[in-house]
Amino acid sequence: MTDTSLSPIADGTPENRRDIGFAFGIVVILAVLFLPIPTFLIDIGLATSIALSVLILMVALWIQKPLDFSSFPTVLLIATMLRLSLNIATTRVILANGYEGTHAAGYVINGFSQFVMSGDFVIGLIVFVILITVNFMVITKGATRIAEVGARFTLDAIPGKQMAIDADLSAGLIDDKEAQHRRKELEEESSFFGAMDGASKFVRGDAIAGLIITAVNILGGIVIGVTRYDMTVANAADVFTKLSVGDGLVSQIPALIVSLAAGLLVSKGGTRGSAEKAVLGQLGGYPRALFVAAVLMGVFALMPGLPILPFMTLAAIFGFIGYTIPKRQAALKKVEQDKVRAAQEEAKREEKDSVKESLKTAEVELVLGKQLSAELLTRQGELGRRVAKMRRKFAEQYGFVVPDIRVTDSLTVDPKSYQIKIHGTIVASHKMKVGELLVIPTSDSPLPVPADETREPAFGMTAFWVPQAYKDELRRRGVEPADNNTVILTHLSEVIRNNLPQLLSYKDMRALFQRLDPEYQKLLDDICPAHTSFSGLQAVLKLLLAERVSIRNLNLILEAVAEIVPHVRRSEQVVEHVRMRIAQQICGDLSEGGPLNVLRLGNRWDLAFHNALKRDAKGEVIEFDIEPQLVEDFGTQMSEAVKKHMKSGSRFAIVAAPDARPYVRMIVERMFPTLPVLSHLEIARGVDVSAMGSVS
Repeated sequence: MTDTSLSPIADGTPENRRDIGFAFGIVVILAVLFLPIPTFLIDIGLATSIALSVLILMVALWIQKPLDFSSFPTVLLIATMLRLSLNIATTRVILANGYEGTHAAGYVINGFSQFVMSGDFVIGLIVFVILITVNFMVITKGATRIAEVGARFTLDAIPGKQMAIDADLSAGLIDDKEAQHRRKELEEESSFFGAMDGASKFVRGDAIAGLIITAVNILGGIVIGVTRYDMTVANAADVFTKLSVGDGLVSQIPALIVSLAAGLLVSKGGTRGSAEKAVLGQLGGYPRALFVAAVLMGVFALMPGLPILPFMTLAAIFGFIGYTIPKRQAALKKVEQDKVRAAQEEAKREEKDSVKESLKTAEVELVLGKQLSAELLTRQGELGRRVAKMRRKFAEQYGFVVPDIRVTDSLTVDPKSYQIKIHGTIVASHKMKVGELLVIPTSDSPLPVPADETREPAFGMTAFWVPQAYKDELRRRGVEPADNNTVILTHLSEVIRNNLPQLLSYKDMRALFQRLDPEYQKLLDDICPAHTSFSGLQAVLKLLLAERVSIRNLNLILEAVAEIVPHVRRSEQVVEHVRMRIAQQICGDLSEGGPLNVLRLGNRWDLAFHNALKRDAKGEVIEFDIEPQLVEDFGTQMSEAVKKHMKSGSRFAIVAAPDARPYVRMIVERMFPTLPVLSHLEIARGVDVSAMGSVS
């Protein structure tokens, strides 16, 4: 027994039945060319031809891009063959039965001959010739030319587009599936425009065939009517001309519609969207043009001899559209913005709820206890403004923008306390007296109001908590108290200063370099990567910020780095050279317009540090070896000297020998992190130096 389960004929799926039906329809079209058919079937065929042409036009109007109707050349061929086969069938009927009258070829042709020609074959003949001319000379010729140029340009652009797809794939902008999709679309586009170039000839040939068939029908009908049916020449000419021209009109009207669809399709080009959006959207997208057109129509309406109503109506329509379009565009823009904003908010919510979001940590975070947060929430706007002002001040002072400061509250923190976190790590915390004022006394005399002694969190100085009610009394005594906001922000500011190196990220550094002038961009290209890396430059900037040296003069810093990096590679050595080059800036920031107060090392300690430096054969320092007892003695003497001068309230710096400066700073920073240490070479010329004493 034969197995027919895989046979296409045995397969009864809807897709297979549709294929068979399509093939049967093509066979029917071919059969009409040879077999005589009754008039009622001709009427059905002519109606089908008109309906198919209208359907093709509507599809051409509403497609988004030409490739969405890639089967158009095939559809055009089928529609043309349907019209030609019907033309042959009607020719056979007209020549065979035309002597019976205008109804001999069916009701569709009779209706067109009566309706379009108004019963006069001369009118019908003129209308037919005009339709042929419009279709053949205007629409078809233009569509053919557009298709030829489109096919040529598309084929010429294929290599460049393929290279662009390969470049995007290599750069990682698209994946393999997207590349395959684009290549397939490119192949379909080239095939489509090539097919359209040939398919446009169908319409052109259809117009010529229609003209020839009509002429043959007229001449042949007159001859047959006079010779075979004893009709007069006038009667035969009247009957057969009406039938032939009616047949030509029935054929040429669908041909004209299909030609218009082909023209719309190939003239669409790269414009996306339906024809209504592409045409009306662009014509109506310029309100000023509509207003000018409205004014011109109004002028025409007022001219003598011209009708007022049509021109004034057009002027009103153009003016109304020009007035409403901006409002409609604004409304659409607002809707789009609302959609984008909603999508962004939804994305933020999803990101916030995702697991990845929990892995992110804020670079700077201020965490408030619940009671402290409730107190400051009433002044949340003030806190935000002061934080923004503090970030601007840091940018001006140190030359880079510190990261955003996140302010949150937490149940795990003491209700009256706060924590300051850097990269998720708690670096400082303090317990407040919510609603009270902090006073730092300027003398040893006791405060004239009740107070609780405490430690000021930012600098560790002795301070007092004072109730809010004594604020005016303190100000009358010349004492300026600090509220909770001021205390927290002062502490936060000092913590940020102590952690500036951690807050200068690689991304921030590259952003600073991108704002440089083109000349310094070239200098940067000469430095990196020939002599050092960007990470090496970041290390230099971090070492400067670690001693609170501003990097705002980035141009001078790059010049200094370019001078020294060809000879040394250690970041510490590069930093010492940079400090000498920006000595004017360092001294200016420390002196603040006055004399530069310095506390120098005594001879004993100069000699001790000099002897502790071990050098290689080239004279470069390779090791710092000092006895622990000397370090302890130095720390004790340094602490006594610094505390004594700190009581005066003057700002000063420690001065040491250039080779010993980094090591003196290493010891001093553990006792006084904010105390600057300079070398003799870092004191710029012209700076007024005031010696406060020595550590001896």
